[in-house]
Amino acid sequence: MDIADCYRLLQLTSRANIEDLKASYRRLARQWHPDTNPGDQLAHEKFIQVTEAYKTLQKIVPPAPNNSTVPASVPSRATAKPRSAPSVKVSTQSTKPSSPPPPQQPQRQARPQAATSRPRATVSKQPTPQPKPATSTRKSSLSPADIKLKVDSYKQLQELIQRQRFPRAVALIEALAQRLPQDAEVRQWQAIIYQSWGRQLIRERKLNQARAYLKKALNTDPHNKALWAEIELDFKKIEMAF
Repeated sequence: MDIADCYRLLQLTSRANIEDLKASYRRLARQWHPDTNPGDQLAHEKFIQVTEAYKTLQKIVPPAPNNSTVPASVPSRATAKPRSAPSVKVSTQSTKPSSPPPPQQPQRQARPQAATSRPRATVSKQPTPQPKPATSTRKSSLSPADIKLKVDSYKQLQELIQRQRFPRAVALIEALAQRLPQDAEVRQWQAIIYQSWGRQLIRERKLNQARAYLKKALNTDPHNKALWAEIELDFKKIEMAF
């Protein structure tokens, strides 16, 4: 499970801190816990995936600032300055994650939250996908110059996505893909940029262009099952919007 999948499973953005991570995990663990969904194999698998994603993100998410009160998984309508993107870690050293906090036992009378928002509102609130950091350089055959180019490009992509300057992000990732055509991570980044731009086009009601970029995302990283699942939902939103 890669970093981008972990953020998607826990419904977080790359700006999430450790408190956001814990809050989102507790909420999703209660939702998918086997005690809440007896006999539901799909819910049991979802609970396992959420727990694994939590353990993975514990290694990389930053601590919460003292004045942070708004979780990263719930977009705020206030016009606050965006938090800086997480730093790129080229090193592959890892630390042993601590055990995740046990999910609280849900009350018997509690009911799952109903989705009350309309389809268009749901599209506008979807978190923008983020490319995962460049972490596989230890076994890479890239030259030092190409490794530096890759790390610098990742930082620029994070900044462009946060500013929603998707055309420039597309141009940057396509140039990087031409320079490093055999790099699997770059292909993953390219697919995520295409998907991000496609979602923005859906919000702008440019549905034909959105469909084209979503298809480019699938063609770029065709073996990414998580990407396929998300883009299928994006296609359904396009059909509903017509």
